[in-house]
Amino acid sequence: MNQVTAEAEFTGISVTPPAKSKIAELLANADEYHSAVRVFISGGGCGGMSYGMTFAESIAEKDRLIQDDTGFSLTIDPVAFSYLQGAEIDFQDNDVNATFVFNNVFQAVGGSGACAGCGAAG
Repeated sequence: MNQVTAEAEFTGISVTPPAKSKIAELLANADEYHSAVRVFISGGGCGGMSYGMTFAESIAEKDRLIQDDTGFSLTIDPVAFSYLQGAEIDFQDNDVNATFVFNNVFQAVGGSGACAGCGAAG
């Protein structure tokens, strides 16, 4: 497995302190067989890729593991990792809605922000 530190310069992915803290908190309260939080991608087409997170029950040999000594542990499969280059994972809580946010993900796939088929902004 490709284990790396949580620093963006080593992985090409930035994880903000609030996101690291929330992931560590989630793992501290999760079942013991959840070893990390997994980032995944799905979709494509006009809607673009969808980015999400779930608990990881296992970590494959080719997965990237980003962690530190605070309890923060994030795993990303090679396909998702390639789409996340240059991205920032943040956690935002405004007392009404708390969510992880994936910033700058579009730069990783290098597009214009518009759908080629319909011309609508993506």
